[in-house]
Amino acid sequence: MNDLPTTPSANGPARAALPRRPRAGRLSRVPETATAPLDAEAERRLAAIWATRPGWRGWLSTVDHKTIGLRYLVTAFVFLVLGGVEALIMRAQLARPNETLLTPQQYDQLFTMHGVTMIFLYALPVLSGFSNYLWPLVLGSRDMAFPRLNALSYWLFLGAGILLYASFPRGQGPDAGWFNYVPLSSATYDPGPNIDIYALGMVLLGISTTVGAANFVVTFLRMRASGMSIARLPILVWGTLTASCANLLAVPSVSLAFLMLWLDRNAGAHFFDTSADGRPLLWQHLFWIFAHPWVYVVVLPAMGIVSEALPAFCRRPIAAYAAVALSTVATMLIGFEVWLHHMFATGLPPLALAFFGAASMVISVPSAIAVFAWIATIWTGKPVFKTPFLYFAGFVLMFTVGGVSGVMTAAVPLDWQLTDTYFVVAHLHYVLLGINVFPVLGGIAYWFPKFTGRMMHERFGKWTFWVLFAGFNLGFFPMHISGLLGMPRRVYTYPAHMGWDTANLLTSVGAFVFAIGIAMFIGNALVSAKRGARAGANPWQAAGLEWSTSSPPPPYNFAILPSVRSRDPLWADANDNTPRPGYLLHRGREALGVTPLGGEPDVILKMPADAYSPFVLGVAATVVFVGVLLHSAMLTALAAIVCALALLAWMWPQRALGQREPFPAHAQSDAADAADSTDTRHASRHSEHDTLALPVGSAGEHAGGWWGVLTLIVTEAALFGYLIFSYLYLASQSAQPWPPEGLPKLGISGINTALLLASSVFVWLAGWFVRRARKWPAFTAMLGGIALGVAFVTIQWFEWRARPYGLASNLYGSLYFTLTGFHLAHVIAGVLMLACLAFWIARGYFDGRRDAALTIGGLYWHFVDVVWLFIFAVLYLSPYGMRGR
Repeated sequence: MNDLPTTPSANGPARAALPRRPRAGRLSRVPETATAPLDAEAERRLAAIWATRPGWRGWLSTVDHKTIGLRYLVTAFVFLVLGGVEALIMRAQLARPNETLLTPQQYDQLFTMHGVTMIFLYALPVLSGFSNYLWPLVLGSRDMAFPRLNALSYWLFLGAGILLYASFPRGQGPDAGWFNYVPLSSATYDPGPNIDIYALGMVLLGISTTVGAANFVVTFLRMRASGMSIARLPILVWGTLTASCANLLAVPSVSLAFLMLWLDRNAGAHFFDTSADGRPLLWQHLFWIFAHPWVYVVVLPAMGIVSEALPAFCRRPIAAYAAVALSTVATMLIGFEVWLHHMFATGLPPLALAFFGAASMVISVPSAIAVFAWIATIWTGKPVFKTPFLYFAGFVLMFTVGGVSGVMTAAVPLDWQLTDTYFVVAHLHYVLLGINVFPVLGGIAYWFPKFTGRMMHERFGKWTFWVLFAGFNLGFFPMHISGLLGMPRRVYTYPAHMGWDTANLLTSVGAFVFAIGIAMFIGNALVSAKRGARAGANPWQAAGLEWSTSSPPPPYNFAILPSVRSRDPLWADANDNTPRPGYLLHRGREALGVTPLGGEPDVILKMPADAYSPFVLGVAATVVFVGVLLHSAMLTALAAIVCALALLAWMWPQRALGQREPFPAHAQSDAADAADSTDTRHASRHSEHDTLALPVGSAGEHAGGWWGVLTLIVTEAALFGYLIFSYLYLASQSAQPWPPEGLPKLGISGINTALLLASSVFVWLAGWFVRRARKWPAFTAMLGGIALGVAFVTIQWFEWRARPYGLASNLYGSLYFTLTGFHLAHVIAGVLMLACLAFWIARGYFDGRRDAALTIGGLYWHFVDVVWLFIFAVLYLSPYGMRGR
């Protein structure tokens, strides 16, 4: 890494003075004394390192966060159009009483796919598009933490969307509503493939969402500009960060629910089967534990867009930054505590109704803080009434209306009256469309110059806003009236003279007006991308780091990685001429890693180049789910093998240490740089003569993968936690002896537990030996861990065969085989991973400075062992306590 002075400019790319190069291995932080640009040859070679190759090869292999972000945006808008067409067809059916445009079956599929599309395929992915594109730019970084994982999340999202829509034209799409309540969605009442498609598509989409969330969390922790502490984070980041943390904890709940439903429908399990002591109410618990936080997942990033962009048009920073950031976090935390208010009509105990009703009202407090902050920002600023500002101001009104109607349903008696009426549909649309679509459209208008280098047409943009604003409120506000008059949701027609005719006609007219507005916006974007006025680097005179680069940004984002001393760096720099150093990273694809809290330089991260493995893995994973849907063992197995090979290619370590891509911009220094092959580089501050050692991130907590595996452990722990919750919930509700076949025997399971724990000791020893350069003892210890893992799998298999019941025998069998089977799958994956690590140890890929894969594998294996302790306690020990009640 070379350290050059830089100060981002509001009117162009970062500039740097080029001092005389220090001797190899030492890097100078020099206060800025000039504004000479980085020479053209250096920038050209830096661009060549980061640029995506042209043609279809680059299109399939790119890991550029900007390309992936735009793909998310475009794909999400395609799904928005599809969902909108479905809505228009439904509104044509409901415009008049006794209409016969659709049959009940067609209407069921339309309103289900409309909900699935708007909530799962549009609302979050479009926000992921913004975050993928903007996060590295607003954080002052070169890329996301895991570029290949970023690409994989998109391909999985696209595969899930195609899977969900593939059978829809044939009349076999999901048809039980996006809630998918059992027993309506059980095989007894819905025997076709419709629900299986929904279940498998949602599991695949859950994987995409989870890996994307992990990427955002680790990017926040590590990929920030020097000096960007958590107190200086762009407000945009807080919304996506809290949503990503919530996804890691909430998505496993709904993925498990759909997996259990698929097992009920296809393997004879009994989780929701009342005839075999199952409980349909378990579905609602698992679904709403996910779905209520999900509401805030698709709202908080949109709120972040408003909080980030609104100050640019008010010519002042966001009012009460700390309060807005804390309210964002508080909203999500409370959001996990209020899922039961969707179940007030299910016969819950009065104490639960009182607690969750109160919590549902309390959640309005942090939301109100954000509203008052936006109003204060506008009131105390000097508003500039450009098109994006109109969308953000309209959003504040939509947010208030949707929030008030939500608080109304928190009152239990009123909720009993409004449940399953069109009042709830109105509230849902104000929350998920008003609070999502308006910030999204405003955000696109605001960052369109950054995306394309051109401006959207301003006058046509304002016309578009007013059409959308009028159509939205004309379409969805009358739904409140319909609901208060008793119109139930999900009805495909209604009789005349019920008092609903006028409200439904207005809603249908408004829906078509809103659709015209969306078409106008898309047309404006398409035309402006080709013919719009050229935008400068910072056309809005905004404060964020993303406007310090050219528009659109170069492949490497920042030639000189900035350091910051303010939440509004460009505005602060305009008023402060104090020199500020920056960093030039040029030896291959490199990024700067910082400490999680203080944002101090910590490590030089080697970033992966473009690769086909994310695309191959995404396609193969989709085919796995297609094979499962078709009950084709051969197709599933072949696709799973391709997945395994793609993962192996993805994770294969490079043997050579300290390898760097050449960057011959300064030929005189390159020979010395090539000789510097250590894994630690030094940066000295020229004016203060202090030295900063920055290791290359290949070992321990410096490695990006070390942080990534922590997020994997969090989400996997949540998944096992929901499994154990399901077991305890169903066991507590069962009127039968538990387990039905008598108390479990502890002997063989206790021995197996001891074997698995001993395997962790051997895996730990392998890492200990590697770090002391004792390759063959490390290899032997790893083989010992593998042998004990194989022994555990073997004993577990024989224990399965000895059981007098199976997955389909009774409820306990369904729970036992799902819990142990899911854990066994993790053990088998872990054994395969340990085998790869043993091979790499024997080949000499690891040493004391380069052991990231070994550390990551060890963390995963220890986690699997700890999970087994909980499963052992629940399955084998807790029945003794239950029998003693």
